[in-house]
Amino acid sequence: MRDARPLERDLKTFVLPEIGRLQSTGDAWEPYRLIDPEGRRVEPVAVYFKDLLAADSPAATLYSYGNDLLRWWRFLWAHGIEWDRAVREDARDFTLWMQLADKPVRVHWRHRGKDPAEIARRKPTTGRPAPGTPNPVTGKSTIGKKYAPSTRAHCETVLRTFYDFHLDRVSGQLLVNPFPLDRTRRNGRPHARHNPADEFKHERTGRYRPTVPERIPRRIPDDKYTEVFAGLRSHRDRALLAFWVSSAARSVELLTATERDALPGQQVIGVIRKGTREYQQLPASPDAFVWLRLYQEDAWRKGVPRGRNQPLWWTLRRPWRPLNYDAARAMFNRAVELLGANWTLHDLRHTATYRMAEDPEMSLVYVQHILGHKDQSTLQKYLRPSRDEVISAGLAHHARQEAKKNAPPPAPSAPAYSEDSLNTLFGGLVA
Repeated sequence: MRDARPLERDLKTFVLPEIGRLQSTGDAWEPYRLIDPEGRRVEPVAVYFKDLLAADSPAATLYSYGNDLLRWWRFLWAHGIEWDRAVREDARDFTLWMQLADKPVRVHWRHRGKDPAEIARRKPTTGRPAPGTPNPVTGKSTIGKKYAPSTRAHCETVLRTFYDFHLDRVSGQLLVNPFPLDRTRRNGRPHARHNPADEFKHERTGRYRPTVPERIPRRIPDDKYTEVFAGLRSHRDRALLAFWVSSAARSVELLTATERDALPGQQVIGVIRKGTREYQQLPASPDAFVWLRLYQEDAWRKGVPRGRNQPLWWTLRRPWRPLNYDAARAMFNRAVELLGANWTLHDLRHTATYRMAEDPEMSLVYVQHILGHKDQSTLQKYLRPSRDEVISAGLAHHARQEAKKNAPPPAPSAPAYSEDSLNTLFGGLVA
């Protein structure tokens, strides 16, 4: 029997406890492991992760899914619910909590055990926009206190597919999927009455799945990119930005390059693509290879490991370690914070794509291949005008209107009779 519990929870005051963790193992056979508060492995998640690995899912997918599952398990642990006895009311309350409650504030390990008032007093609050408000430099919304719709949609999809997997395996005492399909989809297959002449539309599949607004790619204007580049502290950072903004490689992809992958003579650099995990050479700007050579000469003099199979990017201080994504992101964040901006590393990829798409002599087929996109239709969003272009065009329009008011055109001359018409009408003048 399922433990009885109140039908209505006090979700307004509920705080998600920071218990359990998602553990990185470094083992290719089990990259991540969900650990319960007693330090034991959560077996249903371990079985699900094993199935994902067999389906050729990368370790990054397990990490992303694991964070959503950890959030759900913490909700279950807090209310004393077994994972296989959860019902749709539990999923409803969890979804409602994610929608309305503030995200839990993660306390840094240096501040754990301290008074929260003292921590808040030490944090600088001046000069930063309020959470969830647009950044005055970029126009992008800052990270808000609530869970974003994309985060909630991803969590719903992960949990629904997790329970579908265990329903097929008849695991434990599971009887229903707590995260059901939408009512309009439950008794039929998706796109059952789709017109073959129309494109497939993104439809809601889960009952508790939110509507995710379409994201508009953001790019860094050329003048602002110059300011960001000038704020970098080392040749390594300058080389990284030059490669990101010219090759359109994803931030993680560029960090996988080795010394043999950079070919200045051919002006290409090889990376491992994130989705297909295939090796691909990408063209880059000459400046990127100049900064790369300056960085390498400086790094080799300091004792950085050298060799064709060695990683291309290293930390700047001993002990020498290959540069990872978190360190690269921290470097870029420090540079953009000097301008009061909130651009991300992925915006560099968008910037490169916009530059290539706006080149009239650059075919979109080549742009699609450089980006590694499966379908050329994904480039349509890069053909739209950017925020800065729209504002500039609107301001130019208002300037032209103001100029017309200040300098009106001269009045047209009074109409005169045509001499030929008069001659025709009255017979003309007799010589």
